[in-house]
Order: sequence, then structure tokens, then C-alpha cells
Amino acid sequence: MKEVLLVLGLALTAIGVILIYDARGITKRLFGFGDQNEATAGLKILGFFMSIIGVLIIYFN
Repeated sequence: MKEVLLVLGLALTAIGVILIYDARGITKRLFGFGDQNEATAGLKILGFFMSIIGVLIIYFN
């Protein structure tokens, strides 16, 4: 069970960091110009929360 939680925490952290650093590139492919700024901010916030949750899962495992 510990290994599963460790892998889950690592995956959430990795996905969160990717969302933070690559948010602009992701939104350029998915949204029009008017929605890019709002979507970029949303993806960065989502990535931040995913990273925090992943680190907490690893820490309390």
C-alpha cells in the first residue's frame, strides 16, 4: 500500500510541475487567443495544488 501511495504522490507532483511550467504551451494548442491568459492562470493554479497534494501524500506516507 505504501508503494502505491508513493507512486501516486510522485505522479501527482510530476503532473503538477509540468502543468506549472508548460501551461502557456498547453493553452496555445487548446484555446483561442482571448482565452489563453485565463486558461494559463487556471492551469498554473491547478498544477500548484496538484503538486502540493502529491508532496503531502509522499510526506505522510
